[in-house]
Amino acid sequence: MQNVMKILPGLLLPLVGTTLGAGMVFFLREELKSGVQKALLGFAAGVMIAASVWSLLIPAIDMAGAAGTVAWVPAVVGFLGGVAFLLVLDTVIPHLHLNDSCPEGAPCSLGRSSMLVLAVTLHNIPEGMAVGVVLAGALSGEMMSAASALVLALGIAIQNFPEGAVISMPLVGTGLSRGRAFRAGFLSGVVEPISALVTIALTAFVTPVLPYILSFAAGAMLYVVIEELIPESQAAPHTNIGTLATALGFALMMVLDVALG
Repeated sequence: MQNVMKILPGLLLPLVGTTLGAGMVFFLREELKSGVQKALLGFAAGVMIAASVWSLLIPAIDMAGAAGTVAWVPAVVGFLGGVAFLLVLDTVIPHLHLNDSCPEGAPCSLGRSSMLVLAVTLHNIPEGMAVGVVLAGALSGEMMSAASALVLALGIAIQNFPEGAVISMPLVGTGLSRGRAFRAGFLSGVVEPISALVTIALTAFVTPVLPYILSFAAGAMLYVVIEELIPESQAAPHTNIGTLATALGFALMMVLDVALG
């Protein structure tokens, strides 16, 4: 029970961020302007890049080095494994990216709103995995503190707030009521604590390969950033807005991780 209470804030913070963002459908009467969407997506990309480096890859390298193995091997193997994992999901799961008209993944009969939600749900999986593996590392005492796990969860919650708004507001434009758009945004975030719990459970049995799992989560997160967030934040016009927002998100997460982690 003590361990459950210890990890509960980290599990729930990202979902709280998504929920608050989705709740903006009740306060904003119009769909977010293109420039605002790009700024929010760029900010989310910056946070995820910094989190992948400072919260996942660097601890994986340090952990492997302390164990006496070649420090870069788990980082490279896990990273490429995470990229491959998201590539498979991206190929199999039907989804539609924001501002795109052509869906990706396996052919299906789902509507536009459902595939928009699936796109966000898909890239929430690696975020949940990242939180889960850092929480698992903190529980096992493997060179990771509860503070560093909480910082990562807080950083992802911060970037989930704009993501929740970015997905829920366009759903209203597809004809969904504000209540249904909010529920869809909320449900897209539920996958994060679920994937975090699954990762924690798996890591409990395979603690020696924790550096690989940390790097795996980093690879999965960066796949989402490169495949989805950066292209959408850089779509013309307003590319400078997305670039500056990415830099701001990166700087904020770096400060959180180094100063508080």
